[in-house]
Amino acid sequence: MLTTRFAPSPTGYLHIGGLRTALYSYLYARANNGKFVLRIEDTDLKRNSEEATVAIREAFDWCGLDYDGEVTYQSKRFDVYAEYVKKLLDEGKAYKCYMTKEELDELRATQEANKQRPKYDGRYRDFTGTPPEGIDPVIRIKAPLRGEIKFKDGIKGDVKFNVEDILDDFIIARSDGTPTYNFTVVIDDALMGITHVIRGDDHLSNTPKQIVLYDALGFSVPEFFHVAMINGEDGKKLSKRHGATDVMEYKKMGYLPEALLNFLVRLGWSHGDDEIFSMEDMLKFFDPHDINKSSSTYNAQKLDWLNAHYIKTFPYERLAKDMKFFGVDFDSLKKGELLLDILRERSKTLVDIANGALSIINAPTEYDQKAYDKFITPESLEILSKFKDILTLNLDASGYETITKEFLEQNGLKLKDLAQALRVSLTGNSVSPSIFEVLEVIGSEEIKKRIDAILNKK
Repeated sequence: MLTTRFAPSPTGYLHIGGLRTALYSYLYARANNGKFVLRIEDTDLKRNSEEATVAIREAFDWCGLDYDGEVTYQSKRFDVYAEYVKKLLDEGKAYKCYMTKEELDELRATQEANKQRPKYDGRYRDFTGTPPEGIDPVIRIKAPLRGEIKFKDGIKGDVKFNVEDILDDFIIARSDGTPTYNFTVVIDDALMGITHVIRGDDHLSNTPKQIVLYDALGFSVPEFFHVAMINGEDGKKLSKRHGATDVMEYKKMGYLPEALLNFLVRLGWSHGDDEIFSMEDMLKFFDPHDINKSSSTYNAQKLDWLNAHYIKTFPYERLAKDMKFFGVDFDSLKKGELLLDILRERSKTLVDIANGALSIINAPTEYDQKAYDKFITPESLEILSKFKDILTLNLDASGYETITKEFLEQNGLKLKDLAQALRVSLTGNSVSPSIFEVLEVIGSEEIKKRIDAILNKK
């Protein structure tokens, strides 16, 4: 069965680049009736964070990426890794190395002086003497000494490494017995039946080491897909200076998970000229073999555009539910659906909707100074006072538009003479949706109270 995995280290939040890798792995498995598993690579006990583990699972839940079975934690599998270390030792495919830190430092200094690549020199590879006292050995794999390691990458095509340029007898278990990254990855991928590994191309240099281990252990080598990195618009590796990198920050900033996933799937993959992809679309069209070889560029404007699209097209019930996270309960308002509908047309994020809604729902306690100075004049206050007197019934937007036009005609005024001053009195600033729809949402009694407040402002 086709099986993919996502295997983050819980040393911080889930990076959006990691979410893209998880999405690619998820789509490939689900589209092929395969399995997608989540593994937490938490063997680095000093750097692990329980909060980070929670954050990873929280991000998965928010994005709606489900996984098969229980989450696997590497920190609970040390006995499994020890078993396979022993197997390699017993078969003579790995050995104990008693090299001291001082010896290693001396070797590195000599290699540096001779302008050689830093590498272990194999001095304990065939050691049969008496082990030196007081030294806890590391365990090294017996890597090939010459030749090439080749594999076909699903994205990059044929890849080969010269053994002498990249390999030495690398460590698979530290002196305290804890296993190293490449070793645990191979053991777990093999035992979990991982058939396809989709990961960032920063892992490309790990692949020959892992192939050595697959071969030594007699495991089948999975198919690898190494995905090029996401860069900022300046061409440099994506970082916080380009925008948020923590997945859950996007929730706080008011982005919908569907928009974020749509944005990420397009960072390195395309299907014709299509830009909008529902989960159903992604499952139908995505194939990791079609991922671009070159790096992709993070474009914040594109994400805003996608988010605005989903905000405009999602049903009221869905958006109203999401808006409760931002402290706005549209369901509790008499005109909640109308308010959400008029705000969604001009909003890029749910935060935009929240800010707009609160400015309409709540009477202003202060006024934008620039808007106040520009639009609140003795003349506009007089117009507001007269306008207040015609407000007797709660009307819909069309009704408010009708009585407003009649008022303006009777007083020889134009809409601009009233509208902006009215906006400032109702919302505290001069920016809002259609003034007539705002009037409908607020209602005549509340409108009069807010006009009175600005008329009585000292």
